[in-house]
Amino acid sequence: MSYQLISNCIRQLLEFLMLASSSSFKRINSLRQLLGVLGDKGERKSSLSVMAGNQDDDNAATDDDDDDDGQPFTPWNVSVASGHALLRSPQHNKGLAFSEKERDAHYLRGLLPPAVFTQELQEKRTLHLLRQYQVPLHRYIAMMDLQETNERLFYKLLIDNVDELLPVVYTPTVGEACQKYGSIYRRQQGLYISLKDKGKILEVLRNWPEKNIQVIVVTDGERILGLGDLGCQGMGIPVGKLSLYTALGGVRPSVCLPVTIDVGTKNEALLKDEFYIGLKQKRATGEEYNELLEEFMTAVKKNYGEKVLIQFEDFANHNAFELLSKYRSSHLVFNDDIQGTACVVLGGLLSALKLIGGTLSDHTFLFLGAGEAGTGIAELISLEILKKTKVTVEESRKKIWLVDSRGLIVSSRKDSLQHFKLPWAHDHAPVKGLLEAVKAIKPTILIGTSGVGKQFTKEVIEAMASINAKPLILALSNPTSQSECTAEEAYTWSQGHAIFASGSPFDPVMYDGKEFVPGQANNAYVFPGFGLGLIMCGAIRVHDEFLLMAAEALASQVTEEEYAKGIIYPPFKKIRKISAVIAAKVASRAYELGLASNLPRPKDLVKFAESCMYSPTYRHYR
Repeated sequence: MSYQLISNCIRQLLEFLMLASSSSFKRINSLRQLLGVLGDKGERKSSLSVMAGNQDDDNAATDDDDDDDGQPFTPWNVSVASGHALLRSPQHNKGLAFSEKERDAHYLRGLLPPAVFTQELQEKRTLHLLRQYQVPLHRYIAMMDLQETNERLFYKLLIDNVDELLPVVYTPTVGEACQKYGSIYRRQQGLYISLKDKGKILEVLRNWPEKNIQVIVVTDGERILGLGDLGCQGMGIPVGKLSLYTALGGVRPSVCLPVTIDVGTKNEALLKDEFYIGLKQKRATGEEYNELLEEFMTAVKKNYGEKVLIQFEDFANHNAFELLSKYRSSHLVFNDDIQGTACVVLGGLLSALKLIGGTLSDHTFLFLGAGEAGTGIAELISLEILKKTKVTVEESRKKIWLVDSRGLIVSSRKDSLQHFKLPWAHDHAPVKGLLEAVKAIKPTILIGTSGVGKQFTKEVIEAMASINAKPLILALSNPTSQSECTAEEAYTWSQGHAIFASGSPFDPVMYDGKEFVPGQANNAYVFPGFGLGLIMCGAIRVHDEFLLMAAEALASQVTEEEYAKGIIYPPFKKIRKISAVIAAKVASRAYELGLASNLPRPKDLVKFAESCMYSPTYRHYR
């Protein structure tokens, strides 16, 4: 009896069993999987042949048509990926790039137009279409649609055009996307865990189709960029961050999991919005909130193991500090708002020393904003000073001053300060406003992390320029509308003397016949490479020295040619090389501290990091 006849007989038997007993699901599915492994030599190729050599994808599954008679049906997990199902799988779909041979082998004839495109031509066509959109949010939606239909083309487009498309898939456009997430929601892009799931979070995690998760980016949506509490609609942040993990750091998309924890929202407009996609209730706090987060952290470790990286994003200050402090000794955790921002800014400061002179300890720092970003940056600066000078922690902090909504943080205010502000309460007379603080402290470096726009006024910039030959101005608040000042204002008001960088991107500025190129202190410089370094060495905890190594690695990537143009951050076109260097430095320190579990240690960590990076080029299917 021929193989083909045997295969057909088994298929008919399976159909009979499906009609006879729904309780036979597990046995039938096992037989179906067996058929997929054997392969249907005369009919279709199995998913194993579809993904031969594709180490970063699990088996594909078909999408069944709706049952017209209204009867319940079982969404069978079939291991055959061909025809329409293949085109609907974003991990495997190549669109018009399927070759003639692939179209025959996988039953695609007639399902595609006859033309065969290269991936490069597809990229050129897609970029041309994107540029037709005048509204940034429309470009964002188009990019998200591409990610959900052709994953590899999405990442190749983003990698090859990172300067143009980074502001589209992340800041500043992602802020507007989160504000309107309920209206533009099309398809789930991550995992939603709400108060309704209390007691069942482990079960919810197991619903996610990918099992080998190495990076989780999680938010509770309470402090999205500078836009406030967006609740469940904050999902745009984890989705965007993980897109950058893959595009900029080379972490495989299949090991990335975006998570939003929905505990309600304080945003009255969202609670009244009929299109709001989250829980319509006031935000939970206290014990109820803590218990849900504890269950989540425990479930993640149980389901994915000790080495899964959990990155906290856009939690409110009080929760951000508490979660990082609580779990840093038991989990592999990283807070991008506190630690990632600090790394990027410290990298920019170390780089800027080539332009403004001196060592880090020679300068005086004044922050506008004393939240998680401001205090996180301040602490990392003090650790770097401590590392280089061997002074005490207390001494290293004395060069750093912070201004909050009530004025300069000084020792006479200690009784009313939150705990994370206490290290920065120095002896000084009370000072109310930022301008007065600049005149009193005489800083050489001014850093804005307030989340409130237009705070670096003309008077403030002029005061900085009168004190310093080359004042360093960092307006870090996002999105663009919340930036403390624009690049044009900084250069114009300082009469071209300022060294400027911001959180959101600004175009080059012409002043007095000279072009000034502002830097962007974007967290995307650090966290993708930082995460890659933790993954490739199998780190089990994040040590503060990893952050210092990442900042120093970033600063080392700025060239003399770039310094000549006043640039303190390297161009994003080199981001994968930058990420590999950061990953290598982080991994190296992890091995030295005994916090790495992947042994033996590779000889060349930079080359090893590059070899680990995901490639978005199409695979050839058999």
